[in-house]
Amino acid sequence: MVATNSLPPEFDRGVVTTVHQGDCHVSKDLDLTYSTVLGSCVSACIRDREAGVGGMNHFLLAEQPNATSEKFGASARYGAFAMEQLINMVLTRGTGRKSNLEIKVFGGGNINSALNDVGARNVEFVYDFLRNEGYVLSGADVGGTFARRVLFKPHSGRAFVKRLDSTDNARIANDELALVKRRPAVRPPADDIELF
Repeated sequence: MVATNSLPPEFDRGVVTTVHQGDCHVSKDLDLTYSTVLGSCVSACIRDREAGVGGMNHFLLAEQPNATSEKFGASARYGAFAMEQLINMVLTRGTGRKSNLEIKVFGGGNINSALNDVGARNVEFVYDFLRNEGYVLSGADVGGTFARRVLFKPHSGRAFVKRLDSTDNARIANDELALVKRRPAVRPPADDIELF
């Protein structure tokens, strides 16, 4: 993982696919780079070291965590779905062995005071999720009061993080606030099945 302002050469060529809020992409293409911009949102970058298959998700909790009596609220199930979806896709396309997974987490910045530090709650959720599922985190760049641009090479697992300035923070904060206000919480059916 690299945190700097100059782009390493390996990220300056090939195909770039943007990962938007709610997306989950997986590939083993050598020349592919996943790119996303995160404010209080979180992205996990997960790779099967042996198979060279990796992916990125991007999620923002859609309602305040205190909305229900559950530990993280109904919206945390959306985060759980995003994590389960990415892990299952990488396992399916890779070796199928959880021990081969390399997991990096990015985002969770506190860039909008109107969101009651959703970023910190997102980071707490992801760390708890990984710990409860028995996964070990290989790297992270989370928290702070800034947005980030994250580039991830799914085949090599290399990540590049650029911290964005206050102009970008304001734009991203407004976009996230608009999403939270208009998007209903995603609730899976009561009998949903967890695949691992």
